[in-house]
Amino acid sequence: MWQISGTQTFLMTQNSYRPPEQFGLFPPVIKHLLIVNVLAFLLQLVGSTSPSPALSALTNLWLPLYPIGNGFMPWQVITYAFLHGGIGHLFFNMFALWMFGVQLEMIWGSRRFGIYYFVCVIGAALAQLATTYGGPPIPTVGASGGVFGILLAFGMTFPNQPIYLIFFPVPIKAKWFVLGYGALELFSGVTGTSQGIAHFAHLGGMVVGFILLLYWRGQLPIKPEHRIY
Repeated sequence: MWQISGTQTFLMTQNSYRPPEQFGLFPPVIKHLLIVNVLAFLLQLVGSTSPSPALSALTNLWLPLYPIGNGFMPWQVITYAFLHGGIGHLFFNMFALWMFGVQLEMIWGSRRFGIYYFVCVIGAALAQLATTYGGPPIPTVGASGGVFGILLAFGMTFPNQPIYLIFFPVPIKAKWFVLGYGALELFSGVTGTSQGIAHFAHLGGMVVGFILLLYWRGQLPIKPEHRIY
Protein backbone atom coordinates (compact mmCIF):
# COMPACT_ATOMS: atom_id res chain seq x y z
CA MET A 1 0.00 0.00 0.00
CA TRP A 2 1.38 3.35 -0.99
CA GLN A 3 0.64 6.93 -0.29
CA ILE A 4 1.29 7.48 -4.00
CA SER A 5 4.97 6.40 -3.93
CA GLY A 6 6.98 3.42 -2.68
CA THR A 7 8.53 0.08 -3.62
CA GLN A 8 7.94 -3.59 -3.02
CA THR A 9 10.23 -6.58 -2.56
CA PHE A 10 10.53 -9.21 -5.29
CA LEU A 11 10.41 -12.69 -3.76
CA MET A 12 10.88 -16.28 -4.85
CA THR A 13 10.11 -19.44 -2.90
CA GLN A 14 11.12 -23.03 -3.47
CA ASN A 15 11.46 -26.51 -1.90
CA SER A 16 8.43 -27.50 0.24
CA TYR A 17 6.17 -24.86 -1.23
CA ARG A 18 5.83 -24.93 -5.00
CA PRO A 19 4.17 -22.09 -6.86
CA PRO A 20 2.02 -23.15 -9.80
CA GLU A 21 4.08 -24.64 -12.61
CA GLN A 22 1.74 -23.11 -15.17
CA PHE A 23 1.14 -19.39 -14.99
CA GLY A 24 -2.42 -20.02 -16.17
CA LEU A 25 -3.30 -21.74 -12.88
CA PHE A 26 -5.36 -19.18 -10.97
CA PRO A 27 -7.90 -19.95 -8.25
CA PRO A 28 -11.14 -17.96 -8.68
CA VAL A 29 -10.63 -15.22 -6.07
CA ILE A 30 -7.05 -14.49 -7.07
CA LYS A 31 -7.98 -14.52 -10.75
CA HIS A 32 -10.77 -11.98 -10.24
CA LEU A 33 -8.65 -9.81 -7.96
CA LEU A 34 -5.94 -9.64 -10.62
CA ILE A 35 -8.46 -8.75 -13.33
CA VAL A 36 -10.20 -6.06 -11.29
CA ASN A 37 -6.92 -4.49 -10.13
CA VAL A 38 -5.61 -4.29 -13.69
CA LEU A 39 -8.90 -2.82 -14.95
CA ALA A 40 -8.89 -0.28 -12.10
CA PHE A 41 -5.33 0.72 -12.99
CA LEU A 42 -6.36 1.27 -16.61
CA LEU A 43 -9.26 3.36 -15.32
CA GLN A 44 -6.75 5.44 -13.37
CA LEU A 45 -4.68 6.01 -16.48
CA VAL A 46 -7.71 7.07 -18.49
CA GLY A 47 -9.07 9.21 -15.65
CA SER A 48 -5.80 11.07 -15.25
CA THR A 49 -5.93 12.22 -18.86
CA SER A 50 -9.69 12.30 -19.48
CA PRO A 51 -11.49 15.63 -19.83
CA SER A 52 -14.50 14.04 -18.12
CA PRO A 53 -14.97 15.57 -14.64
CA ALA A 54 -17.00 12.55 -13.52
CA LEU A 55 -14.27 10.05 -14.45
CA SER A 56 -11.54 12.16 -12.89
CA ALA A 57 -13.53 12.53 -9.69
CA LEU A 58 -14.16 8.78 -9.58
CA THR A 59 -10.48 7.87 -9.71
CA ASN A 60 -9.03 10.85 -7.85
CA LEU A 61 -11.55 11.50 -5.07
CA TRP A 62 -14.09 8.74 -4.59
CA LEU A 63 -11.87 5.66 -4.75
CA PRO A 64 -8.61 6.43 -2.84
CA LEU A 65 -8.60 6.35 0.95
CA TYR A 66 -8.60 9.88 2.36
CA PRO A 67 -8.11 10.74 6.06
CA ILE A 68 -11.31 11.28 8.02
CA GLY A 69 -12.45 14.85 7.64
CA ASN A 70 -10.51 15.38 4.41
CA GLY A 71 -12.80 13.85 1.81
CA PHE A 72 -13.23 10.41 3.41
CA MET A 73 -16.15 8.28 2.22
CA PRO A 74 -17.11 4.94 3.87
CA TRP A 75 -16.69 2.85 0.70
CA GLN A 76 -13.06 3.95 0.42
CA VAL A 77 -12.04 1.36 3.04
CA ILE A 78 -12.40 -1.19 0.21
CA THR A 79 -12.09 0.72 -3.07
CA TYR A 80 -8.64 2.14 -2.25
CA ALA A 81 -7.20 -1.39 -2.48
CA PHE A 82 -7.94 -1.53 -6.21
CA LEU A 83 -5.89 1.57 -7.06
CA HIS A 84 -2.11 1.75 -7.33
CA GLY A 85 0.57 4.40 -7.50
CA GLY A 86 2.26 3.08 -10.63
CA ILE A 87 2.87 0.03 -12.78
CA GLY A 88 5.62 -1.23 -10.46
CA HIS A 89 3.38 -0.89 -7.42
CA LEU A 90 0.64 -2.82 -9.20
CA PHE A 91 2.96 -5.54 -10.52
CA PHE A 92 4.69 -6.40 -7.26
CA ASN A 93 1.46 -6.38 -5.26
CA MET A 94 -0.24 -8.67 -7.77
CA PHE A 95 2.82 -10.90 -8.06
CA ALA A 96 2.99 -11.32 -4.26
CA LEU A 97 -0.77 -11.93 -4.10
CA TRP A 98 -0.43 -14.68 -6.70
CA MET A 99 2.80 -16.17 -5.36
CA PHE A 100 1.74 -16.44 -1.72
CA GLY A 101 -2.02 -16.57 -2.14
CA VAL A 102 -2.50 -19.47 -4.57
CA GLN A 103 -1.57 -22.15 -2.06
CA LEU A 104 -3.71 -20.57 0.66
CA GLU A 105 -6.79 -20.35 -1.55
CA MET A 106 -6.33 -23.96 -2.62
CA ILE A 107 -6.08 -25.08 1.02
CA TRP A 108 -8.77 -22.83 2.54
CA GLY A 109 -11.20 -22.64 -0.33
CA SER A 110 -12.16 -19.52 -2.25
CA ARG A 111 -14.86 -18.28 0.13
CA ARG A 112 -12.63 -18.28 3.21
CA PHE A 113 -9.69 -16.86 1.27
CA GLY A 114 -11.83 -14.00 -0.08
CA ILE A 115 -13.15 -13.21 3.39
CA TYR A 116 -9.64 -13.19 4.81
CA TYR A 117 -8.27 -10.92 2.10
CA PHE A 118 -10.97 -8.28 2.42
CA VAL A 119 -10.90 -8.36 6.22
CA CYS A 120 -7.17 -7.56 5.98
CA VAL A 121 -7.88 -4.79 3.45
CA ILE A 122 -10.45 -3.20 5.78
CA GLY A 123 -8.21 -3.66 8.82
CA ALA A 124 -5.37 -1.94 6.98
CA ALA A 125 -7.68 0.94 6.04
CA LEU A 126 -8.83 1.40 9.65
CA ALA A 127 -5.22 1.42 10.87
CA GLN A 128 -4.35 4.02 8.25
CA LEU A 129 -7.35 6.18 9.19
CA ALA A 130 -6.43 5.98 12.88
CA THR A 131 -2.83 7.02 12.29
CA THR A 132 -3.65 9.83 9.82
CA TYR A 133 -6.62 11.33 11.69
CA GLY A 134 -6.44 15.10 11.47
CA GLY A 135 -3.53 14.91 9.06
CA PRO A 136 -3.17 16.40 5.57
CA PRO A 137 -5.50 15.12 2.83
CA ILE A 138 -2.99 12.70 1.28
CA PRO A 139 -4.80 9.76 -0.36
CA THR A 140 -3.72 6.17 0.23
CA VAL A 141 -3.91 3.55 -2.50
CA GLY A 142 -2.83 -0.05 -2.97
CA ALA A 143 -3.60 -3.67 -2.16
CA SER A 144 -0.59 -4.01 0.15
CA GLY A 145 -2.68 -4.23 3.33
CA GLY A 146 -4.38 -7.34 1.98
CA VAL A 147 -1.11 -8.66 0.56
CA PHE A 148 0.67 -8.26 3.91
CA GLY A 149 -2.16 -10.20 5.52
CA ILE A 150 -1.65 -12.95 2.93
CA LEU A 151 2.09 -12.94 3.63
CA LEU A 152 1.41 -13.37 7.35
CA ALA A 153 -0.97 -16.27 6.66
CA PHE A 154 1.63 -17.90 4.43
CA GLY A 155 4.23 -17.62 7.20
CA MET A 156 1.86 -19.13 9.76
CA THR A 157 0.76 -21.93 7.43
CA PHE A 158 4.23 -22.77 6.08
CA PRO A 159 6.47 -21.49 8.93
CA ASN A 160 9.58 -23.42 7.91
CA GLN A 161 9.28 -22.78 4.18
CA PRO A 162 12.48 -21.16 2.85
CA ILE A 163 12.04 -17.82 1.14
CA TYR A 164 14.74 -16.56 -1.20
CA LEU A 165 15.26 -12.90 -1.93
CA ILE A 166 16.68 -11.97 -5.32
CA PHE A 167 19.25 -9.64 -3.76
CA PHE A 168 20.00 -11.90 -0.75
CA PRO A 169 20.29 -15.51 -1.98
CA VAL A 170 20.34 -17.08 1.48
CA PRO A 171 17.15 -18.91 2.50
CA ILE A 172 15.06 -17.37 5.28
CA LYS A 173 12.32 -19.40 6.92
CA ALA A 174 8.91 -17.88 6.29
CA LYS A 175 8.18 -17.35 9.99
CA TRP A 176 11.37 -15.32 10.49
CA PHE A 177 10.83 -13.40 7.28
CA VAL A 178 7.32 -12.37 8.39
CA LEU A 179 8.53 -11.35 11.85
CA GLY A 180 11.43 -9.41 10.38
CA TYR A 181 9.28 -7.67 7.79
CA GLY A 182 6.72 -6.74 10.46
CA ALA A 183 9.45 -5.33 12.71
CA LEU A 184 10.85 -3.33 9.79
CA GLU A 185 7.43 -1.89 9.02
CA LEU A 186 6.94 -0.92 12.67
CA PHE A 187 10.36 0.74 12.82
CA SER A 188 9.75 2.60 9.56
CA GLY A 189 6.31 3.75 10.70
CA VAL A 190 7.51 4.99 14.10
CA THR A 191 10.64 6.72 12.81
CA GLY A 192 9.00 8.14 9.70
CA THR A 193 11.51 6.63 7.29
CA SER A 194 10.48 5.66 3.74
CA GLN A 195 8.14 8.59 3.34
CA GLY A 196 5.14 8.00 1.11
CA ILE A 197 4.55 4.39 2.25
CA ALA A 198 1.65 3.59 4.60
CA HIS A 199 3.57 1.41 7.04
CA PHE A 200 0.87 1.32 9.70
CA ALA A 201 -1.65 0.19 7.11
CA HIS A 202 0.64 -2.74 6.28
CA LEU A 203 0.85 -3.57 9.98
CA GLY A 204 -2.91 -3.21 10.30
CA GLY A 205 -3.43 -5.80 7.59
CA MET A 206 -1.05 -8.19 9.35
CA VAL A 207 -2.52 -7.67 12.83
CA VAL A 208 -6.12 -8.10 11.72
CA GLY A 209 -5.14 -11.15 9.69
CA PHE A 210 -3.38 -12.62 12.72
CA ILE A 211 -6.46 -12.15 14.91
CA LEU A 212 -8.72 -13.74 12.27
CA LEU A 213 -6.38 -16.72 11.94
CA LEU A 214 -6.37 -17.20 15.71
CA TYR A 215 -10.18 -17.14 15.66
CA TRP A 216 -10.37 -19.68 12.84
CA ARG A 217 -7.93 -21.91 14.71
CA GLY A 218 -10.10 -21.78 17.83
CA GLN A 219 -7.41 -20.02 19.86
CA LEU A 220 -9.60 -17.12 21.00
CA PRO A 221 -12.33 -17.14 23.69
CA ILE A 222 -14.95 -16.98 20.93
CA LYS A 223 -14.79 -20.23 18.97
CA PRO A 224 -15.63 -20.67 15.28
CA GLU A 225 -18.13 -23.25 14.07
CA HIS A 226 -15.44 -24.89 11.94
CA ARG A 227 -11.69 -24.62 12.42
CA ILE A 228 -9.43 -24.30 9.39
CA TYR A 229 -6.63 -26.47 10.89
